[in-house]
Amino acid sequence: MNELGAVLRAWRDRMDPAAVDLANASPRRVAGLRRGELAALAGISVEYVARLEQGRAATPSAQVCASLARALRLSDDEEAHLMRLAGLAANPGRIPGLIPGSLHRVIDQLDDTPLAVYDAAWRLLHWNRLFAATFGDPGDAHADDRNAMITQFESRNPRVRQTDSERAYFEQSLVADLRATSARYPDDPDVAALISRLAGNDRFRRLWALGDVAVHESAHKTAVHPDVGAIPLDTSVLTTQTTDLRLVVLTPRPGTDAREKLDRLTGREHTAS
Repeated sequence: MNELGAVLRAWRDRMDPAAVDLANASPRRVAGLRRGELAALAGISVEYVARLEQGRAATPSAQVCASLARALRLSDDEEAHLMRLAGLAANPGRIPGLIPGSLHRVIDQLDDTPLAVYDAAWRLLHWNRLFAATFGDPGDAHADDRNAMITQFESRNPRVRQTDSERAYFEQSLVADLRATSARYPDDPDVAALISRLAGNDRFRRLWALGDVAVHESAHKTAVHPDVGAIPLDTSVLTTQTTDLRLVVLTPRPGTDAREKLDRLTGREHTAS
């Protein structure tokens, strides 16, 4: 058994079955999760879990490690340790792109709100079902259209409407945020390529020339849905400290019918009392 296998076994043994609703499963000879239970929770085969624990498997992918971390309720530090043991330690010169389990746990509690996770260069990494229902499924889009900077300056999502002042603020804030990212990750080729590409856009070039540096924190926009109509939304952007990810949460604008329309999209219409 190698170090990766040993630590996986230790984490599995310490896991309380009651924490994942398995306390009433068939009688147990030892505490912790069985291999089959961990496999089911992580969405992988029990044979693969066995090979990992016995040091007989190839290096697991980042996606497998993330699934194991979520199933085992690992802390962010423990998940980072798992990634290192799997040879997936983050390159300090590249922007992080892995979503820690702690952030996934937050996301899981906010299913009645459209939200998405972006990296520091505004590449879309994850979104929930209500985000897809509101703005269209990003999984159906070209990879370029899953970068908020490219979408804003080159293509635009037809389901998003902004006033002139909202768009001006949003674009200036995004560009200032990207400049801050370029300073933190000066050797990341993807960041350099994005800036080079956007430099061909007149609006981006003018805003970049201002030299503003800031963290993008909020915006206002209206989603235009083909079935429920206009949904006015306020955007809050929460940046994680250790991974530099952007959790974008879109909340119904007060004084509008946005909450009712979002509930209709989730099938949870308000009922008359």
